Amino acid sequence: MIRFEKLSASLPQPAYDAKQVQTNEPAVAKQCQLSLFELMTRAGASALACIQQYYPTAKRIWVFCGKGNNGGDGLVLARLALEQGCQVSVFVMAEAAQIRGDAQLALQQLQTVAAVQIRYIASLEVLHQQQWLSQPQPNVIVDALLGTGFQGELRKLLATTITFINQQTAAIISLDIPSGLSADTGQVTSVAVHADCCITFVAIKRGLLTGKAADHVGTLYLADLGVGAVFHQQVSSELVVQGERAVPRLPKRLKTAHKGNTGLVLTIGGRQGLPGAIRLASEAALRCGAGLVAVACAPNNQAMVLAGRPELMLVEIEPQQLVQSTVFDKAGVLVIGPGLGRDQAAMALLSAVLAQHKTMIVDADALMLLAQLPIHKPRHNWILTPHPGEAASLLGCEIADIEADRFAAVQKIVQQYGGICVLKGAGSLISDGQSCYINTSGNAGMASGGMGDVLSGIIAALLLQMPNGFEAVRLAVYLHGKSADVVAAQRGERGLLASDLLLPLQMLINQSES
Repeated sequence: MIRFEKLSASLPQPAYDAKQVQTNEPAVAKQCQLSLFELMTRAGASALACIQQYYPTAKRIWVFCGKGNNGGDGLVLARLALEQGCQVSVFVMAEAAQIRGDAQLALQQLQTVAAVQIRYIASLEVLHQQQWLSQPQPNVIVDALLGTGFQGELRKLLATTITFINQQTAAIISLDIPSGLSADTGQVTSVAVHADCCITFVAIKRGLLTGKAADHVGTLYLADLGVGAVFHQQVSSELVVQGERAVPRLPKRLKTAHKGNTGLVLTIGGRQGLPGAIRLASEAALRCGAGLVAVACAPNNQAMVLAGRPELMLVEIEPQQLVQSTVFDKAGVLVIGPGLGRDQAAMALLSAVLAQHKTMIVDADALMLLAQLPIHKPRHNWILTPHPGEAASLLGCEIADIEADRFAAVQKIVQQYGGICVLKGAGSLISDGQSCYINTSGNAGMASGGMGDVLSGIIAALLLQMPNGFEAVRLAVYLHGKSADVVAAQRGERGLLASDLLLPLQMLINQSES
């Protein structure tokens, strides 16, 4: 009953929206011959077990509870902690009479414990009257204010309470989801708890893994409360969380392989003054197993692109000469966009390339130009790799609209443009219109120039080597983030460069063989 594990150890896992969990949890509990209060008790016990394992010296605990079932989970935890000799202070952000249902039963059981201290805080005035500094300061603060049903704007009382919690030095553990974070989108409308860890119950909520979630969730644990397997059987989801044990594998390379059957990647970009991006994409393709890589870039950039990497080939960048060239004809995959520019010459080049209907990765400047072109029908042989700004241009909306619901955004891009879309950012999303994968590798050190160019090169190389394009993209996104994790583990996140990923990529790509 009291089982929990880090999310990374439990992957692959489907992810769900809040409505799916709320609607189906009662029926699943009934099928497992459990009452919802028994699930609540298991949730509180699992959360306490998590605290005891990772904060074993914590003896003073503050528990902040809302009036709903998430608050009920906190009330159960408080009772169990008191029974085990902890000093527990409980702050209920409502009047006692507002507690209903299973949460009321949890409150009644808590009130039977002699050492309990419960403060009911239903208004800002009462909140400001609390003598916080006179209290023994806690080792751990439990956030059980709001659960997966939260939507919209926070009440001032809860917003002020969350701000207070975030200001404390104690470790913060959120139950199910950090209060103020949307379980559906990972968005924060005003303020949300910055948890050191979050233990979520029954199943993974998709908002824990993308958008602003990375700033609020901390280490994520899953406690399925003994009903997870039945829940997954009964409730389907097109969303899957991928990690090291849940990504496709590269086919083993034949001993007789040669550069011709491994394939040619052609990268197109690097216009005047912009040599770095196309070099990064090209070298990433080489490091990830492409047999040959040719670069179409501005003549005055050619020496810089080739410097120190003689394995790269060069090809004419003038549109008609390029598309009529032998290299273009032989290329199995194109990358277009890194350092391409956004002027009329760049648009002419993009238009000429698009007219040839080759398999391609469209990135960076090419995405911004693509947003200006009429798309009469979706294409199925391209991969679009926008960051939120580029996604906003593709959909004709604001960046805030993209970040408000990244799941809807990636779906709309695929519906409108076809192919496969990688919506980059913390918790990158990979969608082909039928399935959507949430990536878990990567870190904040990747917030530096050139990272997306490297990803484009990885995708191109893997498309040549894997029979299933969607699986190739999934693996590429994972390896991209994982290579950054390898470097960050050795040297830290700050100062991480896109070119730092190239050597770990070679190691990781070889470890990814089936």
